[in-house]
Amino acid sequence: MTRVLYLIATAAGPAEYVDRGVRAARGAGWDVCLVLSPTVAGWWEGRLGELEELTGHPVRWRYTRPGESGGLPPADAMLVAPLTTTSACRWAAGITDTLSLGLPAEGVHLGVPVVAMPFWSTALGAQPAVPRAVACLREQGVRVLLGGPEGYEPHPPRTGDAAAFPWHRALAALP
Repeated sequence: MTRVLYLIATAAGPAEYVDRGVRAARGAGWDVCLVLSPTVAGWWEGRLGELEELTGHPVRWRYTRPGESGGLPPADAMLVAPLTTTSACRWAAGITDTLSLGLPAEGVHLGVPVVAMPFWSTALGAQPAVPRAVACLREQGVRVLLGGPEGYEPHPPRTGDAAAFPWHRALAALP
């Protein structure tokens, strides 16, 4: 039986290459459901059909309306990648006004394994709220892959290589 992964992309450069993350996850045996932040959905506007064909599921980027079906099977795990500093801080503060933050915020407290891999610059990561947010997410049970051999190392401003985002490392951290 194939396990279901919610791949949740927030508005950092690697989200332009989220199809690579989907392919890598499918190659690792996951049934991938893709959830995008509203900004990322805008980046893929006109091409969301490509992502739906790739995953075999509707691409979600907004909450459903009352009585409307979301059309996705329940998640066995969630991967929030790439994760921005803004999304990390909002998520840690309990601000779940987007589906891309609401699903993992709820999922981790329902026992769904949640892994997050950031993509941000050293300048943004130096904001005092960011390490507090990472610590808060970790306290809740989110596995945040930041630093160390398995995590993402922040890059100097304007030098991040979005195309080289290590999707394989993020996927390897899933249960």
